[in-house]
Amino acid sequence: MDTLHTMRTTRAPRARRQQRALRVSIAFVALLAVVAIAAPWLAPYSPIDQLDLDLLKSRPPSLAHPFGTDMYSRDVLSRVIYGARVSLSVATAAVALALAVGTSFGAVAALAGGTVDRLLMRFLDVLLAIPRLLVLLAIAAFWGPLPLPVLIMVLGFTGWYDVARLVRGETQSVLARDFILAARAGGVGRGRLLLRHVLPHLVPVLVVSATLGVAHTIALEAGLSYLGLGVQPPTASWGTILQDGLGAVDTQWWLTLFPGVATVIAVLACNALGDALRDEFASAQVPA
Repeated sequence: MDTLHTMRTTRAPRARRQQRALRVSIAFVALLAVVAIAAPWLAPYSPIDQLDLDLLKSRPPSLAHPFGTDMYSRDVLSRVIYGARVSLSVATAAVALALAVGTSFGAVAALAGGTVDRLLMRFLDVLLAIPRLLVLLAIAAFWGPLPLPVLIMVLGFTGWYDVARLVRGETQSVLARDFILAARAGGVGRGRLLLRHVLPHLVPVLVVSATLGVAHTIALEAGLSYLGLGVQPPTASWGTILQDGLGAVDTQWWLTLFPGVATVIAVLACNALGDALRDEFASAQVPA
């Protein structure tokens, strides 16, 4: 009894810390989502309209323009706000595509088993051996600057490998449980077995993978756009704003500082949410 009481006493502060971290990370991610959705109402100016080339070209932060203006006299605050919409939309769509492909691949491998499973896993090992950034740069070099739909597809179809491996392992674990054996003994087919009995148990893995994937994809999109291979001007994304400040960091520092800070905050918030959700799901599986 004393040992059990000590374990519960020790676990309580940890649970409170986990809950606090989860709430804070959710609040940050929700704030980013609100900014992205409400960009037309929050942005004081259009992200692409030139205000006044003579008076407002490359102006530092001021009360009228808190984030300054760029070389085309566009308001940087408005571009950062609209950039949240573009960057988060691209990352979310790409991760959704990656989850769909990775979940299908991993579940099929686990359900098939045997030779099919081994062949699919060896194919996945080959894909994992090729650095993702190298693949993206090669595609961009061959294609040129990627249109937005193509950018989403490229990021999605190169981001499902880890998801497939996680789903395959989790599916194999679920398939070994007693209720799955009972369902198979009752004549439940593979399709219904996957949809009704396996997929619900994959939700924690997929949710954590999605949040971490969004963080990684935001950084990738910003890097590609900074190099001129992703989102193309005049569309505002955090990467294109960083590109506007290329070569003028010492004189127009605001073009690098504010989109860079926005990118770092978004990546850290999504990573923190993923870690908090992973801890929450893990603690939920531990008996009280």
